[in-house]
Amino acid sequence: MGTSMERRVAAFRRFSRFYTREIGVLDTPLPLAQIRVLYELGHRDRPTAAELSRDLGIDPGYLSRILRQFEERGLLRREPAPEDGRQNLLILTEAGAAELAPLEARSRADIAALLSRLAAADQERVIAAMETIENLLGAPPERRPPYLLRPHQPGDMGWVVRAHGLLYAREYRFDDTFEALVAEIVAQFIKNFDPRRERCWIAERDGENVGSIFLVRASDEVAKLRLLIVDPSARGLGIGGRLVDECVRFARQAGYARITLWTNSVLVSARRIYEHAGFKLVASEPHHSFGHDLVGETWELQL
Repeated sequence: MGTSMERRVAAFRRFSRFYTREIGVLDTPLPLAQIRVLYELGHRDRPTAAELSRDLGIDPGYLSRILRQFEERGLLRREPAPEDGRQNLLILTEAGAAELAPLEARSRADIAALLSRLAAADQERVIAAMETIENLLGAPPERRPPYLLRPHQPGDMGWVVRAHGLLYAREYRFDDTFEALVAEIVAQFIKNFDPRRERCWIAERDGENVGSIFLVRASDEVAKLRLLIVDPSARGLGIGGRLVDECVRFARQAGYARITLWTNSVLVSARRIYEHAGFKLVASEPHHSFGHDLVGETWELQL
């Protein structure tokens, strides 16, 4: 090995030791391999074990043990792949998302603390250097939708109200009475929340909320789907469909016989998602609300 290459290898190893020592301060309660798998489950759209083993470079037998532990703890469920019944799709449960959320929050906080030692310009230099390493060493491009579905936590209800108020004013010119309605809905949800039969899911991308949906009890037999929203910055990733699918899955598990929802005919994208999930339009009625003449619609799904 030439002198120049020896110098480069030594520098690379020195940086690797430094980086490992710095990242070692990130306190995590789970082994690193389990955290990596949990993260991938939260950020991929129903991968298979073979995909995870290949992409993470984890031995299939070792990965199988991790997945079995996750399943025993209720963090993971499996579904047969529609195109190949021999393969199972791996899906993070709500308990799994709840396990992942604080780990990601802690990791973001710890990395922010590392970066905060530097001036803003130097932080940008560090990030640019990292991107250069990724590009030159051939890091594979993202092949998965970079979002996480998780249960609600403090602060989410305020985001739901604000996101609805801003988006519906901008895209449909709804007045502030719509934002007031959303505030009433989320307030009632928190006051009367029954975790056995009700849920809120928040879609999170790069640490920011980008979507929500609620399933609430209307009666012992009927659940109501409410407040589906996806931020424009995260559209096209399939988040809306995933949120509705989670509602339907949970409603079946909770023993409901039917899901109902109320929307307006102008919400074309949402209506398309509901129809794709199997909902049927059962009633429509003109009304004047939120500063506009609208057509309200009731959709239902028999479970």
